[in-house]
Amino acid sequence: MEDYFRVELLEGQRITMVVADFNVADADLYLWSAEDETVVFSIGTGEVEFVDVPADGTYLVNVFAFGGATNYTLAIGAPNTTLAYSDQNHEIVPWEAVVNYTAEAEANNAAPADLGASRRWGLQHRAGGAGRSRLMAMRRSLLLGQPPSQSLANAATKGINITDASQRARWETLMMIKSLRKDPSVRSAYPNYRVFTQAIPNDQGLQYQWHYPLINLPEAWDTTVGSTDVLVAVIDTGILFNHPDLAGQLVSGYDFVRNPDEALDGDGIDPDPSDPGSSFGGGSESFHGTHVSGTVAARSDNIQGVAGSAFGARVMPLRALGAGGTGTSYDIGQAVRFAAGLPNDSGAVPDAPADIINLSLGGAPFDQSRQNLYNEVKAAGVIVVAAAGNNASSMPLYPASYNNVISVSAVDAQRRLAVYSNYGAAVDVSAPGGDRGVDLNGDGFPDGILSTSGEIRPDNSLNYVYSFLDGTSFAAPHVSGVLALMKSVNPDLTPADIDNLLASGALTDDLGPAGRDDDYGHGLINAQRAVLAALEASGSSPANNPILVASATTLNFGGSTSSLTLNLDNAGGGSLQLQALTTSEAWLQVSAVDADTAGLGTYSVTVDRALLTAGIYSADIVAQSSVNTLTVRVLVSEGLGESGTGLGVIYVLLLEVGEATPVAQFVATSSNSLYPFEFRDIPAGDYEILAGTDTDNDFLICDAGDACGALLTIDQPVQLTLDQNTSGLDFPVEYLVSLPSLSGNGNGSGSGSGSGSGGKSTEVRRLQ
Repeated sequence: MEDYFRVELLEGQRITMVVADFNVADADLYLWSAEDETVVFSIGTGEVEFVDVPADGTYLVNVFAFGGATNYTLAIGAPNTTLAYSDQNHEIVPWEAVVNYTAEAEANNAAPADLGASRRWGLQHRAGGAGRSRLMAMRRSLLLGQPPSQSLANAATKGINITDASQRARWETLMMIKSLRKDPSVRSAYPNYRVFTQAIPNDQGLQYQWHYPLINLPEAWDTTVGSTDVLVAVIDTGILFNHPDLAGQLVSGYDFVRNPDEALDGDGIDPDPSDPGSSFGGGSESFHGTHVSGTVAARSDNIQGVAGSAFGARVMPLRALGAGGTGTSYDIGQAVRFAAGLPNDSGAVPDAPADIINLSLGGAPFDQSRQNLYNEVKAAGVIVVAAAGNNASSMPLYPASYNNVISVSAVDAQRRLAVYSNYGAAVDVSAPGGDRGVDLNGDGFPDGILSTSGEIRPDNSLNYVYSFLDGTSFAAPHVSGVLALMKSVNPDLTPADIDNLLASGALTDDLGPAGRDDDYGHGLINAQRAVLAALEASGSSPANNPILVASATTLNFGGSTSSLTLNLDNAGGGSLQLQALTTSEAWLQVSAVDADTAGLGTYSVTVDRALLTAGIYSADIVAQSSVNTLTVRVLVSEGLGESGTGLGVIYVLLLEVGEATPVAQFVATSSNSLYPFEFRDIPAGDYEILAGTDTDNDFLICDAGDACGALLTIDQPVQLTLDQNTSGLDFPVEYLVSLPSLSGNGNGSGSGSGSGSGGKSTEVRRLQ
């Protein structure tokens, strides 16, 4: 079984396939030219396959089911977003394999030539020995001459047309290894990779963390990446201690979920803040705290995964949210007290109190006793940061709206207030929260916040993944991380100092009306400005190191957008002057919207689609300053329609708040890329709306490989009080994407994830 997609592609673009059921199925990815030649392929056995486009042109993208059946997600990314360790970048020794045999096979066959796979596949023993890896050579003439049931020519049951001899040898070698892995006498089989002396880049997922350049984090890292003495307490669903990108980044914490039925770990409060996850589905509520913690301090310099915003700092994981991502205000209060080193129900305090407390949660009404608590915490010298909420409302959400708590609203990749974000008088600052319904940076993945996460598969196994989520929950840890950088260079900063610097505009880029406003507070957090302000407050004089930066490295206009914004700023000290701003194509124009005399500020980038015929296009914006020159890539498609708009059938569920069984269900089909739905004769009450696909027909929506959405965000559905006819309940439904392994070897595990924010989230729901 195989699928073909005819597409126009640009040189350097990456096509990535995420296989939903990789543990029971094996899907391969091929790229064919218009002349029916196999151009490039990815034929691993893991969850991710990807190929890079060698030249502009028309291609057939081919997904081939080597074994089993599975959902999959295809993404086409912007040029030059290659991972350091893609399968295509590895050199292998043709016709060699590193094989480990099972103990039974080794015991039953003394001579290497007698081992089952050696006989069946004509392998010659070159090196190694019993109980360890063996280097085996493949005899191609024997392999191709075997009976059809075992012949390499029939191993894939697929005809290919590879004219390049080295690529053909590579394909045959890798296909042979895939077949060896299915042999009952083989425990593992891998290519014999060539290794070279080289500088190895770190954090291969950093290229997908568009949200960091948006707040000038890379420039701030030139000064500090954070100090191990600075602690950020993340009060949330707990933590996955063994996530590879959190190794060495955590200090001891505590579990304050009092009710054993909600704790899901068999007891009440205890010293273990591990997130036990959920045995049903595996929605994002299970590992919300792990995602938030990764945004604060995921490990860097480990050649995998992502980077935290203050990856030199440390996280104190405190569990206060249990089943379904819910908790109580009392339990949260006890966790806050513990983090600040104040008396609490655990009878213990940390070795050192946290410097910053992150609260990506909310929902309880105002309580004076809680206000008194945050007053006490501030007096103890601890800074508290909280998510403003995801109700697209100006109604106060607590704890973010308490005095002495920094309330964070969310922006998208265009520095606009996210459609779900709360706003209002309590908002102090904004930060990237993402929007998984679009791909404005053109990397082929949704513009969510990429961070550490986990997933429980149907067989209850746990996989460590990296997921794209959106919400104010993920804006807040950006601010907490930046504050950790500030405390790293100036430990004497107090909460009052932070308040004063924030109010003065020293930590932010002003968005919206001049000065503080209800959408962005005092503006978008700017990590570089914040670190420099912290140094200046300590009496240090940072060196003048001006550098021109842009708010995006790629702008993706897709098939319908005609105008986007681009910000040009000086990310360092001192001054610079924009000297020239040009475009490489006549159909692309750039004009100033709000720029100062140095040429820095906001620009409108527009595409004149009347000058384009059907096809895909790329162009460059070149900005030259008195210090440096930078290039922004622009991607446009014309007359080809919008990708990803056809989701098939969407099931829209109406659920009573807190219940998993739908009250009503509507089967929606596409109408001009929209999916109208309605519910009739609904009893008055409080409801939530969830929608998604069921591509594997298991009567569950929003599982791995499905599209999913909720009003307004997946992990914090808006509670609707229905007592009259209501209309205009619009929300996006998009595919859930997780990257199981960012080491690029195609052998990672885990797939699919929900979205999270605001302390409450949804799980996979069963259809009626």
